[in-house]
Order: sequence, then C-alpha cells, then structure tokens
Amino acid sequence: MARILVTTDYLGPGDEIDDLLRCHGHEVTYSPAGGPRDREHALTLFDGIDGAIIASEPVTADMLESATALKVLARSGVGYESIDLAAAARRGVRVCNTPGVNHDAVAEMTIALILMVARTLPAVLGGVRDGRWPRDAGRELRGSTLGVIGYGPSGRAVAHLARAFGMSVTVYTRHPNPDQDGIDFADLDTVTAAADYLTLHTRPDDSTHHLIDRKRLQSMKPTAILINTARGNLVDEAALVDALNAGEIAGAALDVLAHEPLPATSELREFDNVLITSHLAGQTAEARIRAAMSAAHAVIDVLAGREPVHPVDQEMVGP
Repeated sequence: MARILVTTDYLGPGDEIDDLLRCHGHEVTYSPAGGPRDREHALTLFDGIDGAIIASEPVTADMLESATALKVLARSGVGYESIDLAAAARRGVRVCNTPGVNHDAVAEMTIALILMVARTLPAVLGGVRDGRWPRDAGRELRGSTLGVIGYGPSGRAVAHLARAFGMSVTVYTRHPNPDQDGIDFADLDTVTAAADYLTLHTRPDDSTHHLIDRKRLQSMKPTAILINTARGNLVDEAALVDALNAGEIAGAALDVLAHEPLPATSELREFDNVLITSHLAGQTAEARIRAAMSAAHAVIDVLAGREPVHPVDQEMVGP
C-alpha cells in the first residue's frame, strides 16, 4: 500500500478521485493548499509520502530533501513552473501534469472577460447595485481584431470562438500553421500593434518572462485591451500600471497575477478599467474532474511501474 498526499483544495475524502486511489489499494491523506504554508510544515509535507497530487503551490529542493519515499508528483493542472524539476530529478521523482483538460474552460473565460470589458459590464453592474441606471454604450466584438499570443490548445480554442463572434484573428506562435482557415499568422510586434484585444496563451519560460513589457505596451493601440489568462509573469505589472496611467492602453482583464492572491497594496486595484479575477479561468467543474482524474492516473501508473502519459521531467531525467 502506498501513501498518497492530495493538496488540491477542491479534492477531498469520498470523492471519485479518492475512491479511484483507494480502489488501487492506496492510502490517501489530505493537506489542502489554501495559501503559503509555514516553513516547518512545508519542509515535512512529503514525509512518508509515496505519491502526491498537488496544486500550484511551490515544491522546492528543501521540501524534497526529506521525501525519501516520494516517487511521483502529479500537478492537477497544466503549469509546473512552481516545481523544482532538477531537484525532483536528482531524487528520482517523476513529475507529471495534465495538459488538454481545461483549454475550453480557459477559452470561454477569455471570451467572457472580453465581453465584460467590451460592454462595460463591471461598471454597469456596480452602478445598478448602487442605485443608478447606467446606459453607457459598449462595443460589439464583430469587426474587431483579436491578437493571440501562443497557439496551443487554449490559444486555438479562443481563436475559434472569436471567429464565431465575427472577430478577425491574428496569431503569433513559434509554430504557425498558415492552413488554418480564417486565422492570420504574423510576428509578435505585428500582432501586438494590430490587436483591439490582445490575449496571452503562451507558456512561461525565460524567453517569455515579461513578454508584455513597457515597449510592447507602448506599441499597442490606445484603445486596446490586454487579457491574460495564462501566467502572471508574462506581463511586467509595473510597466502595465505606467501604461494605464499614461492612457497608452484602454484597460486590462487579468485572471493571473505575478503574486497571488493580489496584494492589498497592488496599484492594479486602483483602476476602474482593470478587471481582475482570481485565477479561475480553467476552474470549471468539468475541467477540475478531468484534471484530477488525469493526475490520479499518473500517480497510479508511476507507482505501478508504468510510464505516465504526461511526464514533464523528460529533459531532466533523460530517455
């Protein structure tokens, strides 16, 4: 019998993931990630644990030092940059993620954010709640240009939804596919400058850190809106604050931030033209079940000596 730790906060005893793991003969324990853990707790989190289904909390080299039994870490999501892959590889710990489970959810949320901004819905809802009856004219999406940075599953899904709304779509990706009907591909500067709505769907790495920096914000239309449902570190938030103050862009809709939860002192809170949500673009009930099932199967496979379907450690551990 192996001991499985689950830190993903929407999973718990008696659900179908719990049943699946127990049906395979494993003991399951829970330690939900509700925010930063104190250091002492973090350093002992994996003591006596054989496999773990984890949320997006950091997993550092120090945390893995005492994880002598640990064989697999499975993210119940796509991003894995919070895990020290090199430290995991040194200890022979497999690391897996769950790609392809929430791209439709992310795409729908992206379009929802665009619609909310285009129709000034936050201001309207707030006005009605305050006893007023605002009748400001919003804008239609049809005929506007959506710029998409990154063309993986989420980028493709949002592009196809945007086409259904009658938007023109122009995409920057390292792997263009010019045969895509109705999708134009261009270089990054062209996409940034042409977009009425610029949405980010690229992976975070050294080359994309602060991809949207001061220079790119200044190159955007003053009427443009920036949407980020990918990763917070794609955007230089200090530069974004400056661009908003200078009127260099019209606003932003951010589901992901450099620091989460958003600090109370963040200047981004001060803008009426910035819509901020709590990193929930991929968090539909359906996507959560798909992600959790995929993570659970990864843990089960590794503990049974089988190769997991979605390892992210291959470049660290070799073939």
